[in-house]
Amino acid sequence: MSQTIADDADDADEGLLGSRFTTRLFIGCASLALISLGLSIAGKLFGGSIALAGYSDDPTVREIVIGNNVIAAPANTIRFERARSSGVASRLDLYLRYPQLDGYSDAARDDFNSARGIRNILFLGFEERMMSRDMSGRFEPIYSALITRPGKKGPSGLTVYDFENKSGYLNEVLVVAPRRSLEPFVARCLSGPSAEESLAPCERDVDIGDNLSLTYRFPRELLAEWEKLDSAVVAKAEQMLKTVR
Repeated sequence: MSQTIADDADDADEGLLGSRFTTRLFIGCASLALISLGLSIAGKLFGGSIALAGYSDDPTVREIVIGNNVIAAPANTIRFERARSSGVASRLDLYLRYPQLDGYSDAARDDFNSARGIRNILFLGFEERMMSRDMSGRFEPIYSALITRPGKKGPSGLTVYDFENKSGYLNEVLVVAPRRSLEPFVARCLSGPSAEESLAPCERDVDIGDNLSLTYRFPRELLAEWEKLDSAVVAKAEQMLKTVR
């Protein structure tokens, strides 16, 4: 009799365990189904935003005020989402495709995502001038005392100088080219592994507008056409710029 009761108890326990397992299994499957449904809905609602990966293809022009300068830039050229509205700012960051000098679009997706090893995106930054001279103007009084001579021959008339160890410019080189009736073209570029990992390892700044500095970074491959590049970037910046007098 007692054995029968014990067997019945075991059967009951097994049934209870089986019921609990089935319930947990059902809840687990239902949860996965809800998660899958949620992801599906989110994908449909936000798929466009995910595909853009932080970019905007909105060509609407925004007016950004920095000091006495107004920069009229399409939203799809403005690098950070929080800056894609008109108003006063201390700095404005843009990115442009070269040589078109346009912003993000579906047609330019591969360029902005560096697909197939393409490197042709320029990064521009506008902010109030903090130094009395731009990079070209700093060559004679500053950079010339920090480089080792003679330099190495670079593309398109450029000379590439290493910085002295004590200069503070670690893993960088200075590229310089003379310009007729102008101060020399001067840019700093990363060297070594850092340069290989960067989409735009070279940097140059120029004075523009009313007490405004434009810094632009570019792929090292574009050094071969530095004169065309510099003229195009400055012209594009001046086209966007409205200085209040």
